[in-house]
Amino acid sequence: MTAPVFVVDRFGPGRGGRFVLDGPEGRHAVSVKRLRTGEDVVLTDGAGHWAEGEVTGTEGKDRLLLDLREVREEPMPTPRITVVQALPKGDRGELAVETMTEVGVDAIVPWAAARCITQWKGERGARALAKWRATAREAGKQSRRVRFPEVDEPATGKRVAALLAEADFAAVLHESGMAPLAAADLPAEGEIVLVVGPEGGVSPEELALFEEAGAKPYRLGPSVLRTSTAGTAAAALLLGRTGRWS
Repeated sequence: MTAPVFVVDRFGPGRGGRFVLDGPEGRHAVSVKRLRTGEDVVLTDGAGHWAEGEVTGTEGKDRLLLDLREVREEPMPTPRITVVQALPKGDRGELAVETMTEVGVDAIVPWAAARCITQWKGERGARALAKWRATAREAGKQSRRVRFPEVDEPATGKRVAALLAEADFAAVLHESGMAPLAAADLPAEGEIVLVVGPEGGVSPEELALFEEAGAKPYRLGPSVLRTSTAGTAAAALLLGRTGRWS
């Protein structure tokens, strides 16, 4: 899929014919992308519904006229991959979300780990969460996805443990891991949940809680990655090994 992707709130299943893309997305298409008659685009709601369209014209600076084809639905990928991401410092959180979205992660759960320097509280936390969600949306468009990753509400350690207990494969990236993630026995379907700790690492208490929930510690490789890149590297490994990149 190489045509540029634009997001719409919704469209009915099977709908086609004339369609007007307006608002911020229409403005971006007309005034920034400068799309012209005959060019192809893809519209999506970010939840798996998408349709190809051909530009038939423009109106003003923010209305793109399209001949829309049939609306389709992309199946939910399996196994589904969720990354529990400890809160990094500064803008490294958005970097982690951006690159994990690009490689194909299905869900991202922000986690205020015990050793996180960054803490999301009150309005600051709401703004940070909004930035993560906006980053996932923009990275989804850039990487030509039609099913964007869900960015969940910030989780406590207990909630992370609950997610791990429900998973078909649960892993914690940790230097104590004797087994390499590259050799783990992965499910062909279901849910994979991967925990990425903060720069200071997962605390012994958190690791014990997660192991009690059924997760095992794994090492990713011989080098030490930052928390903002470890999730992307691990997700790419899992996507390749599960066949989702085949």
